[in-house]
Amino acid sequence: MLYFIPTPIGNLNDISFHSLEILQKCKLFLCEDTRVCKSLIHLLNEKFNLEIKPDKYLALHTHNEKDFLAKIDEDFFKQDIAYLSDAGMPGISDPGQFLIEYAIKNNIDYEVLTGSNAALLALVSSAFCKKEFIFMGFLANKNPQRQKDIENLMLNPYPSIVYEAPTRILNLVEEISKIDPLREIFIIKEATKKFETKFRAEALEVLEKLKTMDLRGEWCVVVNAKEKQFHQNTLCEQDIYELDLSLKAKAKLLSKINAKSPKENYQKLLLS
Repeated sequence: MLYFIPTPIGNLNDISFHSLEILQKCKLFLCEDTRVCKSLIHLLNEKFNLEIKPDKYLALHTHNEKDFLAKIDEDFFKQDIAYLSDAGMPGISDPGQFLIEYAIKNNIDYEVLTGSNAALLALVSSAFCKKEFIFMGFLANKNPQRQKDIENLMLNPYPSIVYEAPTRILNLVEEISKIDPLREIFIIKEATKKFETKFRAEALEVLEKLKTMDLRGEWCVVVNAKEKQFHQNTLCEQDIYELDLSLKAKAKLLSKINAKSPKENYQKLLLS
């Protein structure tokens, strides 16, 4: 069996009994980072008085997964294997998804265990979610795509969860404040760890608080949904066709809603 094991995002006590049972059973560990994995296993053995002793640790991450899986033989998965990302649930803004797809396509038995997940922890802590939510993971770290990601985030009709690096957290909240300074957001740093910090307020207030803080650590942000605008009309392609604009201007507008290039839309307009 191939096991995908969530690891604690901070507090070691968040590891499940099921995970500890499987870790003791497996002799091969596939890891996002072997050094991080070895350190975690050492701490778990020490804390829970266990003897988790795999025969081998192998690195399997987003930079080598294709080459790694192309080189293994058909007997590789005829053993109990544990896959661990550095912290949290494999496949959620962490490596692991590619390996699961590989298992599905090659009829390899696998099991995903339940465990720590920063996104759901932050969402529940925010009290924003009534039913639906949107998980956006890490936004692009460079403009102009980053700016587009933030603008889309602010238009979402449901609470939206974002992971952010300490070097970009201030920028993110600044951009949110520029678009809607009164939008409520929830922010949490170092979830489940000794110095966990969390607060909920309007974006502008959160921004001022961040300016006084040590920003080092892992951040998760939940942005409340955009207020529903009743009587708001949705612009469709036919509406754009009927506008009193040049073909070039119409082509640019169409490209923003139909994912086609302005050139493609221009040619279509010429024929219409």
